[in-house]
Amino acid sequence: MNSKRVVLPALCILLACAPAESGSEFEKWKHQQLESFQQYKDERDKAFAAFLEQHWRAIELEQGVVRDRNPKPVVAPIATPQPAEPTETVAPPSVKPQPAGPETPAPVIPKQRPGVRTEIDYFGTLITFYYDPVFQRAPPARVTKSAVSNFWSAQSKADYQALLQQLDAQAKALRLDDWGYALLVHRLAMKIHPFSKNNQALFCWFMLSKAGYDSRIAYSEDRVYLLLAAVQRMYDVTYFTFGKERYYAVSFDGSRHRPGQVYTYDGQYPGAVKKLDMVIRTRAARGNDAHKRDLSFDYGGKRYVIEASYQPSRVDYLNTYPQLDLELYFKSEVGEVAESPLLQQLAAIVDDMEEVDAVNFLLRFVQSAWQYQTDEQQFGAENSLFPEETIYYPYSDCEDRSVLFTWLVSRLLGLDVIGLNYPGHVAAAVHLDQDVAGEHVIYNGKKFLVTDPTYINAMAGMAMPGYEHMKPGVIPVR
Repeated sequence: MNSKRVVLPALCILLACAPAESGSEFEKWKHQQLESFQQYKDERDKAFAAFLEQHWRAIELEQGVVRDRNPKPVVAPIATPQPAEPTETVAPPSVKPQPAGPETPAPVIPKQRPGVRTEIDYFGTLITFYYDPVFQRAPPARVTKSAVSNFWSAQSKADYQALLQQLDAQAKALRLDDWGYALLVHRLAMKIHPFSKNNQALFCWFMLSKAGYDSRIAYSEDRVYLLLAAVQRMYDVTYFTFGKERYYAVSFDGSRHRPGQVYTYDGQYPGAVKKLDMVIRTRAARGNDAHKRDLSFDYGGKRYVIEASYQPSRVDYLNTYPQLDLELYFKSEVGEVAESPLLQQLAAIVDDMEEVDAVNFLLRFVQSAWQYQTDEQQFGAENSLFPEETIYYPYSDCEDRSVLFTWLVSRLLGLDVIGLNYPGHVAAAVHLDQDVAGEHVIYNGKKFLVTDPTYINAMAGMAMPGYEHMKPGVIPVR
């Protein structure tokens, strides 16, 4: 987490641990240090509130960028000749209990402290917070620059440092990344201001700014927008550009903001410079709600059944992510609940196969264990999936399948893999230790054989009709 959030606790520890050699002199010095730091905070907030009274301008929120306007295949093509009907069914290989690993993240049980006690549901995990009742005060219904300035002044008089300490402690205990931390703040905002999205946005802006994130707000006649800078590009999210930086009007509930004219300010809160890093780096479970589903497919005259696991709470968490660069899906971590059982069962089968046979087996698994639908057909809008989401949903499209396939090949076979980005289509390619004929691309001096998880029954080296000999963009994987 951002080091700026620990300045005050560190100062308090320093003062508490210092030797009390001079008795009253030390107490006097300690009091002066705390007063000096408080004065610095007060002056900083006073100056920023005064800034908010003046430095606003009208800007246009722009329509979110579309990642690929080319239409995807409506139907997944089927390669010929068709494989023979299976003559036997292979039951799911047994899954051994994993050795005890890191404990499932659990929230910190806070000690009772002054303030309003509240409990939030964070994707199946109940978390307790205590907050200053000043945070409950709402600005006037009509949003103006003076109302925003007064809101900041009022909130800065609350004991926000104690709340930041609680947020940091819970984020560390739950192993939250940047997006997870922002979601935690938003869930708390919903509890404090349950009936006003505007007040929720203002609270998130204040707390995320205090936490060191590059956070701003904008407002129109009746709406407040939370604007956040991010390391990676977001798609289908309205935004505005200040200097060379894009600020995205993020929504934690999946709703989309319309483009149009709004008012925002030219500047940053001192120290609020951190951009959201959207990479998923944690494999931690989000609760204790593991579910299972059977995935069946045919290969080599046999019908295989794989028992996959997933967590609805983690799927719900992943579903809050905005659409991102495809590379992030290919590089994301997969949760422990989904990963171990699936890899164990597939490893029991492919470990005895030749390299090309193992690749084709995993390819057939991803091609056939899920039915194909585009995001428009399944969700009504573009919605790229992380591997755990693909396991959960009944349908998947080309990028979902390619992300899952490359993850399986990388983890089970240890082979180099890449994503292939065609206009309106995503596939994959694998670098084999042996030279195999077929459609391929050269990347970093290596030959990668095309493997398309959407071209049903196709083997490694076969490109989907219409994409043969086409030069795709390359998406690095892990």
